[in-house]
Amino acid sequence: MKIINGGVCAAKGFAANGIHCGIRKNRTKRDLALVFSEKKASAAAVYTTNLVKGAPLTVTKRHIADGYAQAIICNSGNANTCNADGIEIAEKMSALCADALKISANDVVVASTGVIGQPLDLGPIATGIPSLSQGLSPDGGEAAAEAIMTTDTVKKEIAVEFEIDGKVCHMGGIAKGSGMIHPNMATMLVFITTDVAIAPAMLQRALSDDIAKTFNMISVDGDTSTNDNVVVLANGMAGNTEIAEEGEAFDVFMQALNTVNVHLCRMIAADGEGATKLLECKVSGAADENTAKTVAKSVICSSLLKAAMFGADANWGRVLCAIGYSGADVDVEKVDVSFVSAKGEIAVCKNGAGIEFSEEKAKEILLEKEIDIIVSLGDGNGEATAWGCDLTYDYVKINGDYRT
Repeated sequence: MKIINGGVCAAKGFAANGIHCGIRKNRTKRDLALVFSEKKASAAAVYTTNLVKGAPLTVTKRHIADGYAQAIICNSGNANTCNADGIEIAEKMSALCADALKISANDVVVASTGVIGQPLDLGPIATGIPSLSQGLSPDGGEAAAEAIMTTDTVKKEIAVEFEIDGKVCHMGGIAKGSGMIHPNMATMLVFITTDVAIAPAMLQRALSDDIAKTFNMISVDGDTSTNDNVVVLANGMAGNTEIAEEGEAFDVFMQALNTVNVHLCRMIAADGEGATKLLECKVSGAADENTAKTVAKSVICSSLLKAAMFGADANWGRVLCAIGYSGADVDVEKVDVSFVSAKGEIAVCKNGAGIEFSEEKAKEILLEKEIDIIVSLGDGNGEATAWGCDLTYDYVKINGDYRT
């Protein structure tokens, strides 16, 4: 498994583009993205569990019900959610895109992200689609990654190269996500492409299985978004024998997908609104994997812990507190906790009780940009990892005037 350049265009047969069409007021911000496959691709998706769902999700689910798609169009700056004409607008976006690409509208995935409850004017999108489609390029992944950003401060992309059946295969992805990030898939936009040949049912299985330990293990602020989803397109142009069942080829595919997803998870968590630090909670010694997941998510979601990490305060009691209310069946008297960063590791809790440690050394460790919170439960072999970020003054500033 090798990390390579190219992002969402690393796989054979994929091109992308991103432009400013006029949805966003800032003309320097791209706001319309397109990803296109030369061949119709197997398609799989997971969607937000929020009962309030953006119109694009309803349309996308309808379009990929047959297991196939060929293009993804996405706008930023407006979520197209809670609008009376939302479905109509999303369908028209698909139709305009399909006309430009000379494909069926039913093969278009449509997505929107931004402010909820504001009408989405189709005019700028209709005007922009011709230049958007004409500018499609195998080098257009970065432009597309930029065009789906909202409060994100950095583009998020990754690609890997691997082999299946002796064929060189590729997988790449782009993501947006900074706020309204909380477990219960999906809570961000993620678009993944691959040239692997895989049956739609197996692609959906791979995605659904992997998000349980990747995207569902992120939390920035505890708010589950209304719009966001994860979509994978697999066009088969690598030339491997189609993956139609479990086996070695499927295992390699799962490894590639997990590599891409974990990378994007870390980028999303690190770029949380106002964040200064990436937090990674690694839980081991759990009775089972579900217990480990429950504990890891509870710790990473604790506002008090997140605030302590912002202040570089080794307040380990907040870790124990989060474990205690997590609902997991844990023997607190077996819990060990330590903090780790590039500056070293420091144990702060043993068997559920505090131990002596250097506050100065702890401060030095917690001032780093990436902090690992290591929790051992002493009950078994279950493991899990969750990702989050610190809670800063800027989070309130950003969301206090989000619409303006």
